[in-house]
Amino acid sequence: MVNYAPLNPARELGYALVLLVYVLAIVGITKVLYDMMRRRGLPHNVAVYYNRKIIHIFAGGVVALLVPELFTTPTIPLALALLLTVFVYIPHRTGKLMYWFQVEDNMFEVNFTLMWGIAVFLLWMLFQNPYIAIVPPAFMAFGDAATGVVRNALFKRRTKHWIGNIAMAVVTIPLGYIYAGLPGALAGALASFVERYEFPPIDDNVLITLTSIAVLMVWYA
Repeated sequence: MVNYAPLNPARELGYALVLLVYVLAIVGITKVLYDMMRRRGLPHNVAVYYNRKIIHIFAGGVVALLVPELFTTPTIPLALALLLTVFVYIPHRTGKLMYWFQVEDNMFEVNFTLMWGIAVFLLWMLFQNPYIAIVPPAFMAFGDAATGVVRNALFKRRTKHWIGNIAMAVVTIPLGYIYAGLPGALAGALASFVERYEFPPIDDNVLITLTSIAVLMVWYA
């Protein structure tokens, strides 16, 4: 029987609150980092892009890895992800962007938080295995961050150059294998390939997540 209710609600809500504060702290820290990068002469777009990837790693990625250790069901992680989705969507809606990591051109960070929550909830419910459930969010967080850092360092702008896909594969294939075995490694390889494509408003966050979910579902079906 599928269980949606946490085994230790009070404790797990406490964990969620700590993680929420942690994520908001990361967002605040990147504002400081933005100012430092700008003072060092980095263009606005470069500083913003680095910050987006820092948030990917230290907010999305670190929290994803902690989920299986702290929570007994995916219900609270999903709620946390949805709360953060609203948090990053509102500035786009009001026009008051958090300029140090958000841009007018896209709302891809909204897709990131939404797909993070959907992946964790769906795969955990399907397989009753939280470690498999965190594979797609980990790909988005760590793998996509690798692409961004490499491309930003080389080209100083957002681009879909293949060198970023290689950097992502170096991260996602072993990461997928660690948490989900051979199918996880395969999912990492395919996610690294599809990252290069976007069909706005469908972005790489959506494609990475859906591809990873599809591979894991087909393999474990």
